Amino acid sequence: MKNLLKALMTVAIAVIATAPAFAFPDVSDTYWAAPQIKLLSEQGIIVGYPDGTFKPDADVTRAEFAAMAIRALGQQHTKVAQPINFSDIDVNHWAYEDIQKAVYFDLISAGKEGELFRPDDSVSRAESMSVAVNALTTETISTEKAKEVLERMYIDANTIPEWFLIPAGKAEILGMVVVAPTAQKAALEANRPATRAEVAAILFKMMEQAKLNPNAKLAEAMRKKTGNGFVIEDATVQGSIGTIPAGTIVPITLNSYISTQTSEGGAMYTARVPQNYVTKDKYILVRQGAALKGQLLDVRPGKYFVRNGVLVLKNALITTDNDQTTTFNALGEIRKDRNWWMKFVRWAFKGEKLEIPAEGTANMKLLQPVKVDLTNGWIYEQ
Repeated sequence: MKNLLKALMTVAIAVIATAPAFAFPDVSDTYWAAPQIKLLSEQGIIVGYPDGTFKPDADVTRAEFAAMAIRALGQQHTKVAQPINFSDIDVNHWAYEDIQKAVYFDLISAGKEGELFRPDDSVSRAESMSVAVNALTTETISTEKAKEVLERMYIDANTIPEWFLIPAGKAEILGMVVVAPTAQKAALEANRPATRAEVAAILFKMMEQAKLNPNAKLAEAMRKKTGNGFVIEDATVQGSIGTIPAGTIVPITLNSYISTQTSEGGAMYTARVPQNYVTKDKYILVRQGAALKGQLLDVRPGKYFVRNGVLVLKNALITTDNDQTTTFNALGEIRKDRNWWMKFVRWAFKGEKLEIPAEGTANMKLLQPVKVDLTNGWIYEQ
């Protein structure tokens, strides 16, 4: 539960405030960026302020933009094994993990160890569009080509920072430059802070392009993972989301011995997933080794001429290999397979004693569907 609360807290802090999904009184239906703001707010990538407004003309910090970009690309659950050290942020900074992911996916150039990130500075239009271009696999262009395409369109093309020339040229070729509607010839205004409306439009264009041509690291991260294991025939796949339906029977491996004769009702148990749970097309739903935790819901010892033993397990939680702890509700009633004669004997004389050895298997019936992101194994909360 600690990791679950941590994940929820990270999401809560990463946004500025909570607000209705897209009912912003200061963004009219005819506002130039209204469609992009609506879509991104629906998906929780950009949110409003406590008073219900969106403030489309407000600035966005570099830390906020890094978090928004990672969420727009669906990589908020990725783990980074070798973080980069910035001298002005540490692991306690609310956007630390998102910034590390932005560096890992080559959205942001890391530079040297210990350099500044400037998390509270406003992100510029040049920086935000460069991040969007860095998320993609693009054709190489020369500085001369970049200047050529930019000079045809923007009155300030000659003042564009040298480092931004090629990213800007690529953005123009891909139709990713965002300029608010104006009656005059457009200006890139590369060094001006990007507004929240402009950021929404830039992220929208990045999302659309990344679906088609993500950069190499993103392409690998966005690939649905495959493998062998326990096949769940009724699992469904829609896009990158796999669903294990309620009622599915899945095996688990107990970590310790339990029995009707020695265990007590209400005791906790731990277990693990013995092999990958996979779809019939071999997409991995839950990875082997995921930790499970539950409770012995009903334990009654078997007694001769009195009753057969009763052993019921109620699973509650799962901790996946990406350190997510969430609900995994399943019920297992332990029974022994008997031939017809032994079934008659047990029915007549009773006294069946039930047990599961350490490393033994129990079959559990899911009480609610489990939805999984097949690219990273993240289980969506119910």
